[in-house]
Amino acid sequence: MLRPLRADDFDALFRVAADPLIWEQHPEPERCQEPTFRAFFDQALASGGALVALDSASGQIIGSSRFHGYDPDSSVVEIGWTFLARQYWGGRFNGDMKRLMIEHAFKSVERIVFVIGPENRRSQRAVEKIGARRASSTVDAKGNARLVYELTPALYAAAAPVTPRATP
Repeated sequence: MLRPLRADDFDALFRVAADPLIWEQHPEPERCQEPTFRAFFDQALASGGALVALDSASGQIIGSSRFHGYDPDSSVVEIGWTFLARQYWGGRFNGDMKRLMIEHAFKSVERIVFVIGPENRRSQRAVEKIGARRASSTVDAKGNARLVYELTPALYAAAAPVTPRATP
């Protein structure tokens, strides 16, 4: 389940983010430290597009993601800054979260981009699983290299798992 990020989510979200293994492949591995995470959280809150992921069974915050850079003229939005508690890795949670965000975004745009650090193999594999293709590379404001993946409705549909039909 996803809902908009609120200011009072800091403590619960930092408990998740304080795990250094979440950030080991990330370009900002110090995000597990409170001052760095505070800046990240404040930017997320100010963005207006940040969401928290909740475990629907327990109601606990298990991670977050956000929309960024919506450009109606180019019909594009970025999805990123996604992280989950490690006990939710490898299952359906990241895929479910991305599917909800993607399906929402495709109501308004024709292209979604994901900007990922070149060493962040987990995130690269995750977006490739949903159909995103590497489109280009760029350098961020801090001078760090980034890979740009893009997803269109056609790429997304081609990657969707086929559900077997029941035979009569």
